[in-house]
Amino acid sequence: MGEIVALAGAGIGGLGLFILAIGLMTEGLKAAAGSSLRRILTTWTNTPLRGIFSGFLMTAIVQSSSAVTVASLGFVNAGLLSLRQVLGIIFGANIGTTMTGWLVAVLGFHLNVEAFALPLVGIGMALKLTQQQGRLAALGQTLVGFGLFFIGIGVLKDAFDGVMQTFSVSQFSADGLTGIFVYLLIGIVITVLTQSSSASIAITITAAASGLIELYSAGAMVIGANIGTTSTAAFAAIGATSAAKRAAAAQVIFNLGTAAIALLILPLLFYF
Repeated sequence: MGEIVALAGAGIGGLGLFILAIGLMTEGLKAAAGSSLRRILTTWTNTPLRGIFSGFLMTAIVQSSSAVTVASLGFVNAGLLSLRQVLGIIFGANIGTTMTGWLVAVLGFHLNVEAFALPLVGIGMALKLTQQQGRLAALGQTLVGFGLFFIGIGVLKDAFDGVMQTFSVSQFSADGLTGIFVYLLIGIVITVLTQSSSASIAITITAAASGLIELYSAGAMVIGANIGTTSTAAFAAIGATSAAKRAAAAQVIFNLGTAAIALLILPLLFYF
């Protein structure tokens, strides 16, 4: 019983570190950019393709599609962006959020966390403490978040490795369409509760890397996270203008459509 509690605590702690890291990186980069985020949004959305690229780029840098989406809804709500402009940004943000998964998969499991992440936290805190405000302080906050990002991944992976040694994977497996929808729902629920598809995707990838869930199940969870992330825009649109509500609705429709396509091609994963 004590081991189960310890594993649960480690998992919750790792998730908490990861969400904290995403928040620190998001706020730090926004502060470092200053008015640049607003200027990019209003300048680089003249065409749909430029809007999509802007949404992708900002989300890849900020590591939060929710932040970019909510900011975009705020601008369209204030009349600074048109519905056409904001749709490109939102669609691009959905693409840009996949960079979190690549960071976890490509770097998260192959770096010496102590040698890489802890110095980043130390350097970041030094900048934050010596520069109380300004861009250097914001850069320090970003470095702290980036370091905690990988520390959180390491804690999550250790927790899932411990679960693998304690429980049999077959206890958690579900076959056929039932299994797909179960893991799809899990991905949706985790994302809605954490308000972070990045956290949900990190949990999924670390669980799959530890062998706790199969590739097919992990794919369903990621698709569920893609659906669950629309809740942020839906909440942000409450009480907003009709244009902002239409933009939020468009994101829901877009994500549901891409989720349906992804579910159809999910079996192709077994051929690679």
